[in-house]
Amino acid sequence: MQFMALIYSAPGTEPPYGSPEFAAFMEGYFALSAKLKADGAFIAGEGLQPAETATSVRLRGGKVETMDGPFAETKEHLGGFYLFHADSVDAAIAYAAMVPSVAWGTVELRPVMEY
Repeated sequence: MQFMALIYSAPGTEPPYGSPEFAAFMEGYFALSAKLKADGAFIAGEGLQPAETATSVRLRGGKVETMDGPFAETKEHLGGFYLFHADSVDAAIAYAAMVPSVAWGTVELRPVMEY
């Protein structure tokens, strides 16, 4: 079964870019990616540019509408994702718990539809 782990955190809660704390923070992500790959579970994973770089797209009345920024106003922003295989929800939760940002943010775990 495939799972998508959506990684959310409030802006400014992670260590400052370039600091020793940021390097340690990123090592946690590198370790999780290596674990998923070693387990044969990794499909994809990336960080995202900040929410203010987003463009929301809608189709209304046959016309494409665009808006700067994310669609919903939230305290936590989507900062990245992992897409991976897991044999069960419990196994997927174990991987999600390894995401460094889970310590102060949220990881939304969702099974991927299989058509």
